[in-house]
Amino acid sequence: MRRSASLSAPLFLPPPMPHRAVYLASDIHLGAIPAERAAAFRRWLEHAGARADTVVVNGDLFDFWFEYRHAIPAGYARELGALAALVDAGVEVHLTGGNHDWWGGRFLEQEIGVRFHRDPVEMELAGHTTLVAHGDGLGPGDVGYKILKSVLRNPIFVWAFRWLHPDLGARVAGRVSSTEERPAIPPPVDARRAEVLEEWAVGHLGTHPRLDLLTLGHTHWPRLREVGTGRWYLNTGDWVHHCTYAVLEPGKPPALMRWRDGSGEIWQGEGGS
Repeated sequence: MRRSASLSAPLFLPPPMPHRAVYLASDIHLGAIPAERAAAFRRWLEHAGARADTVVVNGDLFDFWFEYRHAIPAGYARELGALAALVDAGVEVHLTGGNHDWWGGRFLEQEIGVRFHRDPVEMELAGHTTLVAHGDGLGPGDVGYKILKSVLRNPIFVWAFRWLHPDLGARVAGRVSSTEERPAIPPPVDARRAEVLEEWAVGHLGTHPRLDLLTLGHTHWPRLREVGTGRWYLNTGDWVHHCTYAVLEPGKPPALMRWRDGSGEIWQGEGGS
């Protein structure tokens, strides 16, 4: 049940069922955050699974993920088990590929049971017609990254990378990633990119009136902005700096939340509504 939509995104329609909440997060960067932060994310998954019929992780769940034919990156067993437990409990789990983990696929879908989307996808979430996109490479500017993105996702590059031993591949990825070196708050360059993507998203909503919600990640800056009656731009922030997420419920506006001390609270920081 797919058709062309915004940004050539497929439309995913979950099977009819009584609506509960939808929980969304992005940019967890497992493998590059402290163990206690990863444990907090696992508790959040359990919390979400008890309340939601759908969980969406909008890119960069992993700081590095690449599936070889017979190998996957080490270090994520507990989080993969938590995701599988949600699926086994009947929760639909969607992952979108980010700039750190776009190379997911068969293992995540067949062994864990999640739905993996490499490209932006249009979904019906708690009554909201929503475009879900990680955000990397969207909007004007960022030409250098867009060129790099086209190289890293080229089938020839992916084929060649698979010939590297997994240990060597992980070492190369670790040198390229700078997540562990990030300051306590996202740097100004991320804030500027967040503004560019927000304006792009607002413009996209303006030219696609049937969308109620456009949600991005990537910038690590939480943001919820109403751009018209019942229409919203949402950035779910990250778990490197903020531990933020969003909750969608039928008949209610989106809520931008922060996970703190084992429970959720309304996000009151910069970038909130």
